[in-house]
Amino acid sequence: MAEVHRLSQSAYDRLQAELDDLTTRGRIEIAKKIESARELGDLSENGDYHAAKEEKGKMEGRIARITAILKDAEIVDDIAGDQVEAGCVVGISYEGDDDVERYLVGSIEERHDDLDVVSPGSPLGEALIGARVGDTVSFEAPGGMLRVRVVSIES
Repeated sequence: MAEVHRLSQSAYDRLQAELDDLTTRGRIEIAKKIESARELGDLSENGDYHAAKEEKGKMEGRIARITAILKDAEIVDDIAGDQVEAGCVVGISYEGDDDVERYLVGSIEERHDDLDVVSPGSPLGEALIGARVGDTVSFEAPGGMLRVRVVSIES
């Protein structure tokens, strides 16, 4: 079963524009680089050729990733604001620590304002989904069970 990617309209549009650019201009530029490198001679010791092929592989990987995200995307227009859900920014404090850490709950493709991203499918993300300000939730971390308190929710 494919993972549903909840995206804002702006993130969806940005990804669509990046995909369009990569599948047109990007592929043409890479093809030109590969062709130019081939003209330099022996491909087995041609650094330009190998670099261009590696760049092509990375670009094709990015194209495949964006295509998969957009195929399974759900546009999130209205975030309720009173509980944690994908697309919101949540402020949390770990048990025994008064510092508040802010995270974007959602897809890494939504990243903005230099916030770290917490996937809704991660242990912390799963624990936070549905929580309200003041709630304390627990989740299993590599070092054991952790508890965090929801301090704020922003849409």
